[in-house]
Amino acid sequence: MKLLRFTALPLLLPLAAFAEPVTLEPITVTSTRMERPLADTPAAITIVDGQTVQQAQPRLQLDESLNRVPGLYLQNRYNFAQGLRLSSRGFGSRAPFGVRGLRLNVDGFPETLPDGQSQLDSIDLFSIDQLAVLRGPSSLLYGNATGGVIDITTFSAPFTESASATVIAGSDAFRQANVQASGKHQHGHHAFSLTALGDNGYREQSEVRRYQLTGQAGWQLPESRSVTLFLTAMDTPFANDPGGLTRQQVREDPRQATLFAERLDAGQEVDQQRVGLHYRDEALAGGLLNARAFVSQRDFRQQLPFPGSSLIDYERVFYGARLDYTLPFNLFARPHRMLLGLDADRQEDARSRHAVSPSGAITARTADEDQHATATGVFLQLDSHLTESLMMTIGTRADRLRMNIDDHLLSDGDNSGHRDFDEISYSAGLTWQAYPAHTLYSTISSAFESPTFTELANPSGAGGFNPELAPQTALNLEMGARGALTQRLFYEAALFRVDVDDEITPYDLGGRTFYQNAGETRREGIELGLEHTTTEQLTLALSWTWSDFRFREFFDTQQNADVQGNRLPGLPEHHLYGQVEWQADSGWFAALEGLFSSHRYAENTNTTRVGSEMIVNMRLGREWRQQQQTLTLFAGITNLFDRDYISNLRINANSDRPVEARGYFEPGPGTGFYAGLTIGW
Repeated sequence: MKLLRFTALPLLLPLAAFAEPVTLEPITVTSTRMERPLADTPAAITIVDGQTVQQAQPRLQLDESLNRVPGLYLQNRYNFAQGLRLSSRGFGSRAPFGVRGLRLNVDGFPETLPDGQSQLDSIDLFSIDQLAVLRGPSSLLYGNATGGVIDITTFSAPFTESASATVIAGSDAFRQANVQASGKHQHGHHAFSLTALGDNGYREQSEVRRYQLTGQAGWQLPESRSVTLFLTAMDTPFANDPGGLTRQQVREDPRQATLFAERLDAGQEVDQQRVGLHYRDEALAGGLLNARAFVSQRDFRQQLPFPGSSLIDYERVFYGARLDYTLPFNLFARPHRMLLGLDADRQEDARSRHAVSPSGAITARTADEDQHATATGVFLQLDSHLTESLMMTIGTRADRLRMNIDDHLLSDGDNSGHRDFDEISYSAGLTWQAYPAHTLYSTISSAFESPTFTELANPSGAGGFNPELAPQTALNLEMGARGALTQRLFYEAALFRVDVDDEITPYDLGGRTFYQNAGETRREGIELGLEHTTTEQLTLALSWTWSDFRFREFFDTQQNADVQGNRLPGLPEHHLYGQVEWQADSGWFAALEGLFSSHRYAENTNTTRVGSEMIVNMRLGREWRQQQQTLTLFAGITNLFDRDYISNLRINANSDRPVEARGYFEPGPGTGFYAGLTIGW
């Protein structure tokens, strides 16, 4: 395998010399902050058409769209109290809930807080038009991220007078309904989507109810200017948490919840709204200006599935602004592009925590504090065409993050305090248009990732910040290629190595998760994506990720073990996705997809081995068109062969217990069914 890691990509690239001439449709990407052709981008980026990949899907979670992207690994599809766990090149795998290590944007507005944590629950899957996934350190673009960027665009342009209604129902009392509409009037447009979700879940204590609204209204102004107003709202009356099981409990009954998950009615209630405004000027002094401002509010309450200091609630206000300006110019008879930008975000949490007895009674308040995080960043990026086919990209960014705690619970002393993080990130890359339909690139970049407020919790019980926890920093080396080998075969490939200092790793004490720094880790991997339009009706897609992620230097004080050379827990060495999709002129369509993951480990010591998994899903349907009306009927089967597997692995969970008593496992459901219809007009 060591030979493969150094030779696979160099051997792949010369194949372009034997490929037949191909002309590709130009694709513009915005996930790099600078609007430019994909062919000019020295990074691993995958563009996903949201409406196409979600055809006949239940639209339960975002993994339905992202499973096909090499380099990503997704877990926790069925526990809505924790949310989908998404990792890119291993970054984000440590998160017990939500998304860590990646920057998440929706219509250019951040879903990632200044402290680095993201939530996916407010994203309405029915409104998604396109997803752009950039893998690798992205601190140059957005600061405070080592794993990459997921850039989501809602609704589709050009806007037309249209509307649709969808209903879906399936196993475990799953049901979902959506209505949406869009229109255009003179110099303006509007669109909205309203979705309601209910699901009783495969396991006990895993029910969820959720309602979402996504809308926008835009106006075209004179002289290539526009302004767009965005609104999102989400209400989750309850999303229950069944907790993690031991291996013996999984064997006895994978549907069961833990004792305290049921006794304490573990789960969360969430209410969130966001308003954003985007001003765009395409002709300001010969350049392009984007200015965004937003404010969001989130009320949150969660009972964790164990007694003790386990009842959390907070009221959050998150607001900020983004400004970037792209200027094309010529120098020495060569074209260049310059990007200047400024980001400023503010997070204000009024947070409390209560102790809960084994019977469910609230016994004491254990935390009462205001948490504030302010993040500012300035950045500069330059694209320079050195020749007709060779382009150099360089950039730098300066970030400052200040995190404050004002402690109002003085029974154990005043634990108020602050932490400041000042970081400089850089990136340099070369892009070579080797042939008209082939792009080769190489890049070197740095990144940093600060601890979140949750991760900074003090394990000593003294409150305030953990004084021992530092940010992790990363250096990324990467080379890659993308293009078309024939008129029908499209490919993307990347070979990378990421060295991380002070990697932040989790461990559990008394059911609660705390964090510490590992000395050094190294991530090496290969990402490969292929798509073949075999016929006008048949398309084949394949993606493969090979990952060798290991501790290079780390003594795990919780397990009293030197784990140098061990694999990072929770991540498989091989991850494979394949799909066969058929679309007939008569309106019939069908797809068969399979996901394979090799074994992984549940903790830093690599004691608990979780076997490989293979899941196959199938869906089919038919669409009828009559003038301006459409009717689509569809159905699907998930886990077609009824395989046992672990939907979510709680890494390093209950590390103060014997290994056999640790609740690492959240089993996934067996074979499931769903069916639905969409009416459009």
